[in-house]
Amino acid sequence: MASEEAKYFNAFNQIQEVGARTFKKLLAGFGSMESAWAGIAGARNTESLRALGIKPPVMEKIIQQSVGINPDAEMERVQKLGLNILTINDEIYPKRLKEIYDPPGILYYYGKLSPADDLSIAVVGTRRLSYYGKQVTPRLAYDLARAGLTIISGMAKGIDTLAHKSALEANGRTLAVIGSGLDEKSIYPRENLRLVKEISRHGAVMSEYPIGVAGLPQHFPARNRIVAGMCLGVLVIEAPEKSGALLTVQHALAQNRDVFAVPGSIFDQNSQGPNNLIKMGAKLVTSAQDILDELQLGVVAEKSQARCVLADTKEEARVLEFLSHQPLHIDKLAKLTKLDTPVLSSCLVLMEMKGKVKDLGGMNYVIYK
Repeated sequence: MASEEAKYFNAFNQIQEVGARTFKKLLAGFGSMESAWAGIAGARNTESLRALGIKPPVMEKIIQQSVGINPDAEMERVQKLGLNILTINDEIYPKRLKEIYDPPGILYYYGKLSPADDLSIAVVGTRRLSYYGKQVTPRLAYDLARAGLTIISGMAKGIDTLAHKSALEANGRTLAVIGSGLDEKSIYPRENLRLVKEISRHGAVMSEYPIGVAGLPQHFPARNRIVAGMCLGVLVIEAPEKSGALLTVQHALAQNRDVFAVPGSIFDQNSQGPNNLIKMGAKLVTSAQDILDELQLGVVAEKSQARCVLADTKEEARVLEFLSHQPLHIDKLAKLTKLDTPVLSSCLVLMEMKGKVKDLGGMNYVIYK
């Protein structure tokens, strides 16, 4: 059950002008958010609050907007959705996140937080991933999750979503930090509503934004500071030169986090970001072990178990003989295996259901391990 203090954190969070830095000033000035709420409510003008270091025009808006907010009613809305509240004063607040310059004063979340999340890696990249990204992301995220690391990302389309799903497939933990409220109408992207429930069973979906706040463009750079703030390091898989994913890297560098990057073709726009990061000193990554070694997590690495893909039928054996991590179209695979297309198609569907192969789109298949 949320504390009285959480109720007033939530009440202040309904005011647009109150962000991470304002929370910090209110706490420093009043000692608690409950006292801050009483102090704001009793203030007739901004003069009496000048010592807080909040600009008078901003303070005036906070005073005006607080009049229409009922802390108890706002808390009831949160509880009806089954949301948990975490404040910067709580013992379970992530230690690394608390150390950054502007940690969120309040976080809403579905699911559960765990001490295991102290060992976490952020996986980020473009929304428009290539075949290469569709191969690399599951392989690295899966292996890192199997090795005991919590996978953190922003649940955006593309690499973020694939990283979360791969962690779940590995029976690992994953945390999603989003740039909108956590009510069903606000969650972005909408197509990930089911994923929210899946992540909540094996980790947490988090946001600093209150109920009813849409995913506006300016929210995502702020979201990225939380993603970087919670992890040991950030892994960039695919990102064009001006990708938003590189904003997470900027936060990571400012927060003294490690930066990892997957190399790619010099002709591929999606590899410009990672390739440039490697030139600037990011750790080049070709396997999960590279990250584990860099973070000196050799003991954790021993938990990882390689998946061995075995055939259950003669048809599967033929497919596995020719399939690799390089995409292969079904037509070419049919010629190589000498299997009739209907037989091959049925075989591939079953193999994908078993987690042995993956369709990267356009009927291009790769072995999945």
